[in-house]
Amino acid sequence: MIADLKKRTSEVIRRLKKAYPDAHCALVHSNPFELLIATILSAQCTDARVNIVTAELFRKYRGPADFLAVSQKELEKDIHSTGFFRNKAKNIQAACQRIVDVYGGEIPRTMDELLTLGGVARKTANVVLGNAFGIASGVVVDTHISRISQRLGLTANKTPEKIERDLAELVPTKNWVMFPHWMIYHGRQVCDARKPKCGECVLANICPSRLDL
Repeated sequence: MIADLKKRTSEVIRRLKKAYPDAHCALVHSNPFELLIATILSAQCTDARVNIVTAELFRKYRGPADFLAVSQKELEKDIHSTGFFRNKAKNIQAACQRIVDVYGGEIPRTMDELLTLGGVARKTANVVLGNAFGIASGVVVDTHISRISQRLGLTANKTPEKIERDLAELVPTKNWVMFPHWMIYHGRQVCDARKPKCGECVLANICPSRLDL
């Protein structure tokens, strides 16, 4: 069973890599700190909206100290349109405080350390480690990746943690960073949540959930 799933996963990777050769992290950033902030803001928000907000945000706030120099209320106004702005502002400032106090203003490079920062769970930590530092610490799991992995029969689980565990067993470590990007691109362009375009899908003939073509 696991051998068959690994074979299917390998074929999924081969086809998606070919279909989306330009796949990359959609969050615009110029350094690891900016990626961390953008990823925190991306919770329950589109990457496109986050990029609109951070275009101005990163001009105003250059580093952790800048985020700590303003009131939470002011930060809330700056990130308001990303949703859940009070909690996000609180988490961002808590993360910045710890980055300054514990890590000398630098973003830590291990999963355990990143998880001690405000607003950071495994998804955010994996995004930062993989895309800012090239460290394959795990597999990013978002709504697209959850949906497509379930449709492809790569996991029967529903929680991100368990889905990540399943994918980490099936996806070669060398593909952990890029696999989520290929899946996200596919989710946005073809494997829509409500109306998947199975007739256009490069995975249709190996997908157990495909609609009648």
